[in-house]
Amino acid sequence: MRNTVIALAAVAALAACASRPEPTPTPTPTTTTPPVSQPSGPTAGSAEDFRVSVGDRVFFGYDRFDLTPEARSLLERQAAWLGRYPNVRVLVAGNADERGTREYNLSLGARRAAAAKDYLVSLGVAANRLETVSYGKERPLDARSNEEAWSVNRNAHTQIVSGAVS
Repeated sequence: MRNTVIALAAVAALAACASRPEPTPTPTPTTTTPPVSQPSGPTAGSAEDFRVSVGDRVFFGYDRFDLTPEARSLLERQAAWLGRYPNVRVLVAGNADERGTREYNLSLGARRAAAAKDYLVSLGVAANRLETVSYGKERPLDARSNEEAWSVNRNAHTQIVSGAVS
């Protein structure tokens, strides 16, 4: 029994010596404003917004300049975006794969650029906001010589020239 009393006294003594955490001070009101979260993604109305949110390139079949349903859908999104940003001017560049002569591919690229431009105009984009150029086979996206490369090189690229948000 005596051992039990001694043990209890030791436990009580240790408990009395144990440190207690300092109380947490009550926060005082501050005059600073909380940080504003930054939106993720490109700035609305920027060239990057156009490229990422809408898409800037339509593709064509071999020796073709007619618009596929996918190309029309993308150009419809471009027209809607351009409608929201009426000060933006664009350049539609027609491109071809490496097969064929330089002259033939320049002509084909011009028809591809014109097809994209004409469709944008038919959707309500003012023609004076759109310019066209043909690069033929001179600016390939993929320099390889195979069907996969050729298919991406047959395109019309819509590039913002001016009026976009920086």
